[in-house]
Amino acid sequence: MLSPVEKILVVDDDDDILELVCFGLKKEGYRVLGSKNGEEAFQLALRETPDLVVLDIMLPGLSGIEVLKRLKYNRQTQVIPVLMLTAKGEELDRVLGFELGADDYVTKPFSVRELLLRIRAILKRLSLAAQTGTVLECHGISLDHDRHEVRVNSELLELTATEFNLLAFLLQNQGRVVSRDRLLDKVWGYNYGGMTRTVDTHVQRLREKLGAEGGCLQTVRGVGYKLESVVSEK
Repeated sequence: MLSPVEKILVVDDDDDILELVCFGLKKEGYRVLGSKNGEEAFQLALRETPDLVVLDIMLPGLSGIEVLKRLKYNRQTQVIPVLMLTAKGEELDRVLGFELGADDYVTKPFSVRELLLRIRAILKRLSLAAQTGTVLECHGISLDHDRHEVRVNSELLELTATEFNLLAFLLQNQGRVVSRDRLLDKVWGYNYGGMTRTVDTHVQRLREKLGAEGGCLQTVRGVGYKLESVVSEK
């Protein structure tokens, strides 16, 4: 039996799934909040500030995608990692979720064991990032682990937890080519089943957020990515 103390908000309108997931999380020692309604879930997140949100896409009224938007656009909740639950075949919804800042997804039907592994991986990444306690820099980009802040030319950026960890790993390996598979292993923290498109989506969003310094994050065709201190000329 593990002894985690993290608080997790589970949002799903299916009574059976909500009960099953909440039971599994409580059994592992997590503090659990449950909701079947998107609007209620967002208000819970504002009030309780959970360490992670498990969020179904298909919700009555306010959809999971809309809840995700609100979470990521609100300063109080934007750093909370979100794991999306999607029905089989909802690829467009998954891609949109990643573009809006979701950290991971699990496809229904799923096993509670798989879900728990994904949750542990996300929380472990956050914990390791918080313990690093260093400032990493490259060509106007500065990442401060202690403050959980990223600045570009002194301007504060708003990154998701996964974007922060992705940038941190690339900064730690600046000048080196890092394969997509290695990024999946080191940033996502488990065997991700070859979903390299996940890496591409997050890198694209990160590059956009880096703005004028986004050119430092270079694509190495057929291999992966490299963070260089010198921006290549196009």
